[in-house]
Amino acid sequence: MAPFLRILGIETSCDETAAAVVERGQDGSSTVLSDVVLSQLDEHSAYGGVVPEIAARAHVEALDTLIEEALKRANVSLSDVDAIAATSGPGLIGGLLVGLMTGKAIARAAGKPLYAVNHLEGHALTARLTDGLSFPYLMLLVSGGHTQLILVRGVGDYERWGTTIDDALGEAFDKTAKLLGLPYPGGPAVEEAAKTGNPDRFDFPRPLVGEARLDFSFSGLKTAVRQAATEIAPLTQQDIADICASFQKAVSRTLKDRIGRGLQRFKREFPHLGEMPALVVAGGVAANLELRATLQDLCSVNGFRFIAPPLRLCTDNAVMIAWAGLERMATGAAADDLDVQPRSRWPLDSKAETLLGYGKRGAKA
Repeated sequence: MAPFLRILGIETSCDETAAAVVERGQDGSSTVLSDVVLSQLDEHSAYGGVVPEIAARAHVEALDTLIEEALKRANVSLSDVDAIAATSGPGLIGGLLVGLMTGKAIARAAGKPLYAVNHLEGHALTARLTDGLSFPYLMLLVSGGHTQLILVRGVGDYERWGTTIDDALGEAFDKTAKLLGLPYPGGPAVEEAAKTGNPDRFDFPRPLVGEARLDFSFSGLKTAVRQAATEIAPLTQQDIADICASFQKAVSRTLKDRIGRGLQRFKREFPHLGEMPALVVAGGVAANLELRATLQDLCSVNGFRFIAPPLRLCTDNAVMIAWAGLERMATGAAADDLDVQPRSRWPLDSKAETLLGYGKRGAKA
């Protein structure tokens, strides 16, 4: 058996075009040979959000060049890789088509197996690449498209413990920013404005706090922000800062309750785990320093390790797609047929029920 496996990964599920070459050793060790990401932020910023048609066109224009660059930086050719991994869902269908069709074409031309990867599985397994984490562990995925708490039992073995019943957290940040006239993407803009704000000026709701179930809801919080802004309009810069700080505080307290209950459930279900359990956080919202500090404190109090991969690997990237393909190869999982189709919705936990309100824009799985 070869001492390592090597995969070319392709990611085009939303508004980042990405390609990467990654190796996995027999012992589970990882080596990232290249990691190329092209952001489309400038193309979408004027619209206050991602425009699917623009995103798909940008993927078409950039992907071939990015793949060539990834191979060049890794100092390998297609003949040197063992397989191709491409995101097959969930995400914007136009972008998924571009990446998956490109992966299929390369796989057929080079005679390589193809692994159609679930984007969420890429996030779920990244901590094994960065931290060598063992199963099982909890993952909180917080981004513009997803807010989920997932039990990661093993490769291909996931149980959804909580999900948003309406808006994803990243979407709530984006819409709050747009309402207040702040730039896109909203997460960094709201966090920056909140630094000079009074978090106690507005008593915004903390949705589902106190409930036993582990789901999330941010629509009501978003509505409360709009009502507060309307009542005091026209807004001064201090008003905007105070709203952002109060909004961020409400989100922080909501996550503290929701995730705290999840950590306690994990300890009940795995009382004899041989090592300190871990909470993994992924997604662009994980970059928010206040929310990160809240989760770190929560983990400390509950005896958990807090693991957040580097931000570059928390947001959309092809390294995680390549790694997910490598993890599947290591388990002996069969490659996908070349007639595999992209899926705009593709839950990690196929047994989880679809919740009322779930499936709006942003809740893509």
